Amino acid sequence: MIRWIDAIRFTKNGNLTPPKKIVKTNAEWRQQLSEETYFVTREKGTERAHSSDLCSLFEPGIYACTCCETQLFDANQKFESGTGWPSFTQPLEENALGYVADHSHGMSRIEVICNVCDAHLGHVFPDGPEPSGMRYCINALSLKKVESALEKAVFGGGCFWCTEAVLQRLQGVEKIVSGYSDGNIHNPTYKEICSGLTGHAEVVEVTFNPKAIDYKTLLLVFMTTHDPTTLNRQGADVGTQYRSTILFNSEEQKEIATELLHELKNSFDTPILTEIKPLSVFYKAEAEHQNYYNNNSEAGYCSYVISPKIQKLKKLYTHLLK
Repeated sequence: MIRWIDAIRFTKNGNLTPPKKIVKTNAEWRQQLSEETYFVTREKGTERAHSSDLCSLFEPGIYACTCCETQLFDANQKFESGTGWPSFTQPLEENALGYVADHSHGMSRIEVICNVCDAHLGHVFPDGPEPSGMRYCINALSLKKVESALEKAVFGGGCFWCTEAVLQRLQGVEKIVSGYSDGNIHNPTYKEICSGLTGHAEVVEVTFNPKAIDYKTLLLVFMTTHDPTTLNRQGADVGTQYRSTILFNSEEQKEIATELLHELKNSFDTPILTEIKPLSVFYKAEAEHQNYYNNNSEAGYCSYVISPKIQKLKKLYTHLLK
């Protein structure tokens, strides 16, 4: 999660490495863009407040850079700020945006640009809603709404290294991010959540294509590749951070999860203790916890704990594997 202090640091020390760079001449951009869009994105202009319907558009989807189509914001992070410009609390990916100190017009602000093509997007301010406290105030002309067929699900089934390694091998799973959720402090660290004092669970955020694997199937694999009958533990991993939890982001997901747990109640020798709760905030874990098994498959924990789970997955769900 990007916080205000991060934005300040980027302006002083440089931005994160972008996924790629696109460079064109001014003539090429003029040929591609309308005059008004060119003014905003390439000449750092500002559109008139309340000039776009985008301010009041909150349907699911992705907002991309109008110049290079790099995906910048998720509609789930959009909110009504009352300013007259589309406002978001976070970028889709941390390296999607660049941050530049702006001292124009007698003000000190932080300009936000597309980190791929350097298009001017708008500015960011530290007066947004919690937990990030950020308000990305973006020109509508800098954005292009694109429909997304992908959905997201958040599960916790013990150590997130295990859950990640199992689910990322399924067809239709596009991306998995390990992180923390359902706790009582903002932006926790791994050390803090391991204390058990923050209340967070280790979870994974799964981005999946429902045309390739639906939510119920994904949930079934999750429920049958960890032990949902033990309270605050998975094997030797003990603590509230290792609880079994399903964090739904829609009423549909809640209904599917409730129905599936009811169907599975006689499949285990003891009662299922998995929580079903609404997703509040998902915090991405530190870089060393991402794609952990694939990067450390020879490590002792991976060999003795995660590899058997993957073997179980292959035995039960061969038809679902990539």
